[in-house]
Amino acid sequence: MLRPWDLRIELDREAAVPAYLQIAHTIMEAIRRGRLPPGSALPGTRDLAALVGVNRKTVQQSYEELIAQGWLTTEAKRGTFVSALLPLVETQAASKTPSAASANFQLRRTAPNLPYVPVPPGTLQFDDGAPDTRLMPAALVARAYRRALLEGSRRNRLGYGDPRGSLVLRQAVADMLNADRGLNCTADNICITRGSQMGIYLAARLLAQAGDTVVVEALSYPPAREAFQAAGASIVSVGLDESGMKIDELEACCRTHRVRAVYVTPHHQFPTTVVMPPERRIRLLALAEQYNFAIVEDDYDHEFHFTHRPMLPLASEHGWGRVLYIGSLSKLLSPSLRIGYIAGAEAVVQRAAAEIMLIDRQGDPVTEAAAAEIMTSGALKSHTRKVLRIYAQRRECLAEALTEKLGGIVDVTLPQGGLALWVNFAANIDLGALAGAMQANKVGLTSGQAFATNGYKTNGARLGFGSMNEAELRDAVGRLSRVFRP
Repeated sequence: MLRPWDLRIELDREAAVPAYLQIAHTIMEAIRRGRLPPGSALPGTRDLAALVGVNRKTVQQSYEELIAQGWLTTEAKRGTFVSALLPLVETQAASKTPSAASANFQLRRTAPNLPYVPVPPGTLQFDDGAPDTRLMPAALVARAYRRALLEGSRRNRLGYGDPRGSLVLRQAVADMLNADRGLNCTADNICITRGSQMGIYLAARLLAQAGDTVVVEALSYPPAREAFQAAGASIVSVGLDESGMKIDELEACCRTHRVRAVYVTPHHQFPTTVVMPPERRIRLLALAEQYNFAIVEDDYDHEFHFTHRPMLPLASEHGWGRVLYIGSLSKLLSPSLRIGYIAGAEAVVQRAAAEIMLIDRQGDPVTEAAAAEIMTSGALKSHTRKVLRIYAQRRECLAEALTEKLGGIVDVTLPQGGLALWVNFAANIDLGALAGAMQANKVGLTSGQAFATNGYKTNGARLGFGSMNEAELRDAVGRLSRVFRP
């Protein structure tokens, strides 16, 4: 059996304790501390003897002693393994050993309020708008990745490079933004990031520090709020309605606060999915000029618009004077590929690259080359058309199922775009109190209160439909109906 790592054992050649007992004690201590969990394979006696520099019989004596005590077991033709039934006394003693996860030093600042909650097996979870990774053209991506890996190796292009990302991908992103979203940019206006969240984090690092004010909507994207708070900014929220951010409230805020940046998702407001109309966009840009603040435009799912052509970003109307534009390929392909980007003025991109040198050095040249090939070959555009039709059908499916099964309990408005519905529950519904019933019915959703800022109250929820197929969506709504109408 192949083992990924060697077992390090050092002997004290001057000690009175026999070598075989030193080896046995070292293995026992490794098991106690969890370095060798139950079921772990140990090296063969010949291999371990060579590593330690002793006679093979010495190792055999050690193993025999540990087997006799119940620490190890042997399996014919397979080898020696840590026992699944460790001695009770020693297991209790091990629980008193300081954990490797503990620390005897103080951690600075508070942790971001972004807990990861695993989804129990068998649960159908209404996420916040994730894509269905089963739709990713895996064979196409694999071929592009293989070519990128082989070509990069042959041409010695797999080492350290430009922290802004590979030139070929930055140019491909610039071409897409120019042709599809009306921007006016070159590769020098693009910085590749590991997903849009890294782009938001970098924007916060570039724009905010202690004492600054950053404005978000009353319902907004929690990781963005946390990123700006982690940079030291104070978060001020303004209201929103069926047209997105209330610009009158933003203007009033600017009169009382020195606003440094405004974070918005104008194309499909997160989480409510509403689209900011042109007149509000114009006023937002005008206020940015008047009060000298930056606009961080998070265009997280631009491609998925169902009722008409997607509205052009704020960045297309104002150049790079006030807007920092963030996007990714996560929704189109897969979040696991970790391809996002910042588009902005060259000076902003250069500064973002300097920050990347501190935390990540650069992206993945193989993944970037593969993504560039998929984009420039037209394959990404073709894939977009295909999944847009599928997601449009899922949007209709979820809306119909909710209306049929939960009519009178939820108010459903069909969104113009995005991969989620925003639904408002009846006033007498307490989503927090129903968590246990949802768990029992193996269905999950995130209350809209999780997206609220500064005490804002809502009885809505964001129900993602992208990651489930139509049968799964109907099943999930059926489970929800049993929660509300047992």
